Amino acid sequence: MTIRQASILTLTLENVAVYRGNRVVLRDLSLSAASGEILWIRGANGCGKSTLLRLIAGLLMPEAGEMAVEGRIALADENLALDPNLTVATALNFWAKMDDAGPEMLETAMTDMDLQSLRDMPVRYLSTGQRKRASIARLLASNAGIWLLDEPYNGLDSASCARLDQAISRHAASGGIILVAAHQHPSINVTLSLVMDRAGRAA
Repeated sequence: MTIRQASILTLTLENVAVYRGNRVVLRDLSLSAASGEILWIRGANGCGKSTLLRLIAGLLMPEAGEMAVEGRIALADENLALDPNLTVATALNFWAKMDDAGPEMLETAMTDMDLQSLRDMPVRYLSTGQRKRASIARLLASNAGIWLLDEPYNGLDSASCARLDQAISRHAASGGIILVAAHQHPSINVTLSLVMDRAGRAA
């Protein structure tokens, strides 16, 4: 498996298998994506959508098959990954600095997800929807070319969903790769729709 930062983004999985304990979560799964493409990953609960994103993010290793990723990756899932005792702006700034993202990128991300009025609020006081918006803002400010979004629309109102779709469209237009694992269909054009069955394969 090769993972490295590159100016040209690519993502390829060939016949990948992932085991969790004694259970096969993904099997014989293949996909590919290039700069500017948006992939919608869908399927029933437990079919392996989250596992697939965690695999691509480098948090899991394949038991079989080949995976090649070129480009920096950012993942937004159910884990907020923000210090609850810090303010929203300070917590997001911590990750922005870790990702070598400039302050203007952070400000843009906070504006995109309508967080400016919450910048001085401690993370622990955020509502479910606000926490989701903060998690997505962390990804937007990551300076990553490949975005992995796991059920990003859960907990968002219609206005926030529209803001997220706009951010995804802009990232694709600038050459980024976006994988969205979601039950809800994005209200934007997607390059590929990948349906996973309960055996963890592309249906």
